[in-house]
Amino acid sequence: QVQLVESGGGLVQAGGSLRLSCAAAASGRTFSTYVMGWIRQAPGKEREFVAAISRSGGSTIYADSVKGRFTISRDNAKNTVYLRMNSLKPEDTAVYYCAARLGVVVLTTNYDFWGQGTQVTVSS
Repeated sequence: QVQLVESGGGLVQAGGSLRLSCAAAASGRTFSTYVMGWIRQAPGKEREFVAAISRSGGSTIYADSVKGRFTISRDNAKNTVYLRMNSLKPEDTAVYYCAARLGVVVLTTNYDFWGQGTQVTVSS
């Protein structure tokens, strides 16, 4: 079981940057056991994979729509995963969810545990 709490969302102008954080509280398994991901959902749209990072942090994967602009990272000593978002666009507006899963890093929205989400709004 792992509980996830996101922070760092907000309103930003197009071209700006934000850093999202996700603090994890794991029981039974350590934080480093989990592959971590960020998934977003815009109003009226399905959930969309954004990025994921392996248990050690040595492997990452990104959606094409954010590649080169977003960076996912993790600090296993702090039980925290981050999403640095640069060159933000209005189409990045969504609720961003932090999520955890067992297994390997793949492009999927199929995660075992989810945070409550944090709103990111990018104005044009």
